[in-house]
Amino acid sequence: MPAAFLALLLFQLIGSAIQKMLSLPVPGPVIGMFLLAAVLIFKRRRVPEGENPHAGFDSPELSTLSRSLIACLGLLFVPAGVGLMTEMPLLTANALPIAVALFGSTLLGLMVTGIIMHKASGDRPAPERIPDTGGQVL
Repeated sequence: MPAAFLALLLFQLIGSAIQKMLSLPVPGPVIGMFLLAAVLIFKRRRVPEGENPHAGFDSPELSTLSRSLIACLGLLFVPAGVGLMTEMPLLTANALPIAVALFGSTLLGLMVTGIIMHKASGDRPAPERIPDTGGQVL
């Protein structure tokens, strides 16, 4: 598990360094997340027949750690909600442009994500079937 956590931190560091060097408007951890996804997709396609596809970055430990972090993701929305409440007058003054931007960006994001993942996964079935535990991590 420590190696999987180190891999996540390494890609976040690489993404932050790229963002800082190129002065990109995208957060560094997001760049790192895309780099990690690209490495995992590329590596999975390059594994010869009969070899272990879980060697290197793509491991069961990385999958378990990622699922545990995603299960705790809801806790990160509490500070953002408090921040929204403190800016309520500004939000109500600009409600229509904000609503249009949210709706449009959500649709665009869903379409782009669907297209990219469809092209990246091809016609292969899902690599793992994980039972639904009702959100329970442990």
